[in-house]
Order: sequence, then C-alpha cells, then structure tokens
Amino acid sequence: MGEKVVAASGKRKTAVARAVAFSGNGKVFINNIPLELFKPEVAKLKIAEPIEVVGRDVADKVDVHIRVAGGGIMGQAEATKVVISNVLSAFGGEAVRRRLLAYDRRMLVGDSRRTEPKKFGGHSARRRKQKSYR
Repeated sequence: MGEKVVAASGKRKTAVARAVAFSGNGKVFINNIPLELFKPEVAKLKIAEPIEVVGRDVADKVDVHIRVAGGGIMGQAEATKVVISNVLSAFGGEAVRRRLLAYDRRMLVGDSRRTEPKKFGGHSARRRKQKSYR
C-alpha cells in the first residue's frame, strides 16, 4: 500500500490529456502506445521534452499512462507535455518543479488561449465584408 499514485490532467486548445502515474521503471504510454513508438516524430520530441529537462534519474522511477482526446496532433502533444511535467513535478518534488519552470513555464501551466468565435456580418472571427460607398 506504500505505492504513490498521481492523477493529473492538461489542456491545449481543445485537446485534453489525463494521466495516471505510479512508481515504476520509466515507461510512458499514450493511448496504449509506448512513447518510443509514437508517431509523428515531431510530436514525440515535444512530448519527451519534460523528460529530457528533468533527467532520467527522476523519469525512470515513474510509469505514466495517458489518455488524450480532442484537438489535433500537436494540440494533443502539448496537452500530453503538460501532463507529464505535472506528474514528474509531483514525484520529483520542488527541485524538479523549479527546473521545469526555469526552462519553460508553459510546461506546468496550461495555455489558456482558445479560438475566438465567429461573429455575424463576416466570414470569420475578425474578418468583415468590405463596403463600397461609390
């Protein structure tokens, strides 16, 4: 019963990632796919960024299972990055949290920007139909 379990969630645009982490040997699964086999490569590098910043000494003690849904590939990758950062800071303590904040604040704090809704009288959120007076 001494095993530590951490639940965390992260958002980016419309993507939501939820994670359950527990003591283990450094395995990361995203929608039941190991991180080593995750495609595309750019998203995999973005997801692995907090692991590289924190270091293998902390990351190898935690198993993380992540379910991510909504949004696109890169939005899901950003949400997953936030979740992994929060899990590692929960397991690693205040020193790991400070290291992540010094590297990039967006790793621990979700990006609050959302798309602006479309309004009437135009084609998109800001664009309007042109007027001609002559």
